[in-house]
Amino acid sequence: MGRTLKFNIFRFNPEDPASVPHMDAYFLEETDAMTLFIALNRIREEQDPSLMFDFMCRAGICGSCAMMINGKPDLACHTKTKALPNEITLMPLPVFKLVGDLSVDTGTWFRGMNEKVQSWVHTTRNFDPNAEEERMDNALADEIYELERCIECGCCVAACGRANMVPEGFMGAVAFNRIARFMMDPRDQRHNDQYFEVVGNDDGIFGCLGLLGCEDVCPKKIPLQDQLGMLRRKMGFSQVKHLFAKIMPGKKSA
Repeated sequence: MGRTLKFNIFRFNPEDPASVPHMDAYFLEETDAMTLFIALNRIREEQDPSLMFDFMCRAGICGSCAMMINGKPDLACHTKTKALPNEITLMPLPVFKLVGDLSVDTGTWFRGMNEKVQSWVHTTRNFDPNAEEERMDNALADEIYELERCIECGCCVAACGRANMVPEGFMGAVAFNRIARFMMDPRDQRHNDQYFEVVGNDDGIFGCLGLLGCEDVCPKKIPLQDQLGMLRRKMGFSQVKHLFAKIMPGKKSA
């Protein structure tokens, strides 16, 4: 017989004028290999069909089921209850708009972020559908793929001190990871000064507090610290060039 687990779950429906934020308690007997995804589905099916939470792939790929698990952002589908204490507190991710209970709207936030950082390959070359695919060094392709593994779950944003202080403006580590990915890509023809116009401000890389909570909670273990450091150095150099251009407008920086 497994443990009896107590789940303290945040409840609130912003679309219902009569609803007020509160915590509801549910009890379940733990089973072998139980994940929080399994537990939440059992609670909804057996105890409370009104419980709202998001899920899709159940394999840690879609990022839909991210939530605060005992105060830490993580994916419900790959968090096993055996790794948690008898009492488990579940809250929705901060920063994002609340849909209801544990469900938040990450899609609108990520769509805006991708538009803000212009998350596509910038090139002046015309596309030829009949041309051979452009070749790329295998090592470089692996480096780009490493950053492409981001599933946009929102865990890094929820763990970010700056994003929690400025939820409407700060881009977050996920945006810097996207920028770093395109800076690596030889097909993208932008240069550092153009990237500076996008992220060289307080809403961008210079607003990062460097706490690295983003890397600590990333479920895909993407090396965000490396990308933040690289981007800060390159954008810092671009900022110095901009300052010299203002101080000595008649001279070109090296």
